[in-house]
Amino acid sequence: MLVRQKKIEKQKRITLTSKEISELLAEGIVTIILLLLLNVSITVILSGSETLKGIIWATKGAFAQELNTDLFWSLSKFVIPIFFIVDVSVLYWRLIRRYRQMQLRHIISELHFIADGNYDHRIPFELSGDLAKVVTSINGLVDSTVAAIEDERKIEKSKDELITNVSHDIRTPLTSIIGYLGLIEDRQFHNQEDLLKYTHTAYVKAKQMKLLVDDLFEYTKVRQPSVPINLISFDMAQLIEQLAADFELEADKNGMTIQVNANPASIKMDGDTEKLVRVFDNLLSNALKYGKGGKNIVIDVEKVGTEAVIAVRNDGPPIPKKSLDQLFDRFYRVEESRSQETGGTGLGLAIAQSIIALHGGYIYATSDNHWTSFIIHLPLKRN
Repeated sequence: MLVRQKKIEKQKRITLTSKEISELLAEGIVTIILLLLLNVSITVILSGSETLKGIIWATKGAFAQELNTDLFWSLSKFVIPIFFIVDVSVLYWRLIRRYRQMQLRHIISELHFIADGNYDHRIPFELSGDLAKVVTSINGLVDSTVAAIEDERKIEKSKDELITNVSHDIRTPLTSIIGYLGLIEDRQFHNQEDLLKYTHTAYVKAKQMKLLVDDLFEYTKVRQPSVPINLISFDMAQLIEQLAADFELEADKNGMTIQVNANPASIKMDGDTEKLVRVFDNLLSNALKYGKGGKNIVIDVEKVGTEAVIAVRNDGPPIPKKSLDQLFDRFYRVEESRSQETGGTGLGLAIAQSIIALHGGYIYATSDNHWTSFIIHLPLKRN
């Protein structure tokens, strides 16, 4: 563990190669030699110039009485320390400059390593100053690129799954339609009753295909980023009451009752009523279809702060826990047979989720032995 920690710390520091250390030493030696030559040249010039000597002695005469000493103007006590300070500063600046260039070379080397396809690698160096900003920016750019690549892969995978699911759901009824129409085409029926049976079956299967195509069109439409929202002000409680009344007859046939609880009795909000009706139609249809065995469908509408919270509940069989997280995935069905008789297209809840998201809200599901609930949060006002 200690060895690994030391290795990580070593990675965070840039370790110079022997060649780079030699370059630094050579840089220092050359700089020192040049500075010494420059110092000697300046000293010779100062010592040999009569004009400079006059200026120095005139200045010395003016201030000698104040300083009460000649040591201040001595070359060995004044000029040489200045040379030393300047030389050290120049040497430090050149070595640091060369060291920064070496750090930059290491960063570029790491960047080339990442560019070769090692997208899980990040530049590990902990630096200071502008180079630290460069390293942070590069790592952030790589993170963004990797995220974009992953998103692109998910999109491609999603497209493949979409094509597979659509092909499966269209092929099944299409095979039946072709089969029964083929029987009619080949006169493989004995009487008028058989003919009507075949045409009726083909008609039902064609309606299933149309339902799938309509849902698929609706799904792709609401998933568009620029889909228009026709916002109007309406009463959510009143809208739910009307929808519940529309489903009462079907609920009676299934031996179920629909109850609406609104608090307060009137909840004004902004939204696209046409799209929201599609959401609640789907939720109520699912409650009637999959809530068989239950007796009650309860719709609670509440105003909570700046949101309208709508819960559509039924007391039918619970949804398995493993299925709850996948309910809003397109083409997902709790029953795995994918039968058109027992399930829809599998796009209804995905469409509902997209419509709610367009309104700036969210939807989720809960289920236990008592209630299966679909809970929607919608903002009351939209800018």
